[in-house]
Amino acid sequence: MPAAQHRKPASFLRLASTIALLAGAQAGLAGCSTGDLGRTRDSALNDDMHRWVGAEAAQSSGRRASDFQLTDSERTLRDEAYTFIEPPRSRTLWKGVFGDYDPISSPWRQGGARFDRTLYGRHLIDEPHRSDASRYAQIIEDARDDTLRLDGFAATAAQVADLDQKRNASLAFIADLSPRERADAQARMKENALIVQWVAVCLQQRIASYHWALERLVVHGPDNMAAEADRLVSYLATRASTVLQPISGTNQGVTKG
Repeated sequence: MPAAQHRKPASFLRLASTIALLAGAQAGLAGCSTGDLGRTRDSALNDDMHRWVGAEAAQSSGRRASDFQLTDSERTLRDEAYTFIEPPRSRTLWKGVFGDYDPISSPWRQGGARFDRTLYGRHLIDEPHRSDASRYAQIIEDARDDTLRLDGFAATAAQVADLDQKRNASLAFIADLSPRERADAQARMKENALIVQWVAVCLQQRIASYHWALERLVVHGPDNMAAEADRLVSYLATRASTVLQPISGTNQGVTKG
């Protein structure tokens, strides 16, 4: 057979080259970001990648952000808060693989921007599903996951609030505390309290989105799973009001400098 017949078209070669490059890049990312059993390696993460959450909460409400380094519990508070601040089902596979990451504006900065509780439901209804039951299953999964994460976040928030109360009490007994140190301590305590308030707002928005989606699904495709979905969303609402409201108001009266 003539050698010319073995030659591949230029377009084919370019396509093959592009696929190879993408595969190599994805493999490299996977190799760097995952460890044993697919767990994310610590070296692939920035420990303070969610530090901006506290700064955004403070600055958007007209306050200065603290220059103090984050404690372990404060860092965990910001990491766990982000899972609620990010809208449900907003991350695509492309973002997950290639790390497209943008900070999110707090409710205080959004001002008059109205929260659209229909986005989650419209996306759920419009995207292809094998059955209506799978749509209800998605709401059930999202509400259950939020409830499980809420317990962990509430425990972290309570720990941070307790330590901030001790920090606040200590300010009156340190004679040589500089004005800047006092200001940073007060700013950090306010940041922590505002983060809990931010999560509480986001949870109410999520719950409103779940309720709207359920109402529309009952019209579009009635299913007995609606009752279980409604039960879980209502339970999430009860848990959110029970465990977050007391914590979010803990540090509102910090000592003035």
